[in-house]
Amino acid sequence: MNQELESHFDEFDKPAIIRRELLPWWIKTFCWIFMILSVCAAGALVTNLFVPNVIVSLYGFSSDTAYSVTGLFIIAVMFLKGFAAYSLWFEKPNAITIAKVDAISGIVICIASFFILPLSTQNGHFSLRLEILLLIPYYRKVNKIEYEWDNLESL
Repeated sequence: MNQELESHFDEFDKPAIIRRELLPWWIKTFCWIFMILSVCAAGALVTNLFVPNVIVSLYGFSSDTAYSVTGLFIIAVMFLKGFAAYSLWFEKPNAITIAKVDAISGIVICIASFFILPLSTQNGHFSLRLEILLLIPYYRKVNKIEYEWDNLESL
């Protein structure tokens, strides 16, 4: 009987497992940056109702108004990045999947901006997006910790 009681209380002696500790410092830093960026994106939508020119830019795409196709696309990508950052920071069960979608879409957008922007602008200069140098390791790290993330009990 005493042993049975003891086994029930063993759960309370275990240290809390925090999924956030699986993330390296640079992903934690970018989580905060992109959560703030998504709040700024929402602010750009509201501000553009009262101020005619609100410049938004991401991955080489830019617009001088939030309410254009390009502007809404940029803000949608900012919201996706903010949602991925929020999910990682607050240890949501589906955070890894969202982060992978964020990384892959970011890589695709960077590659698209590499080829589309020179054709659509007058200068025709190709520019390599340096963001891709962080997106690839981001995807690899998130992919690497996926198994541990999914198999830890969330508190």
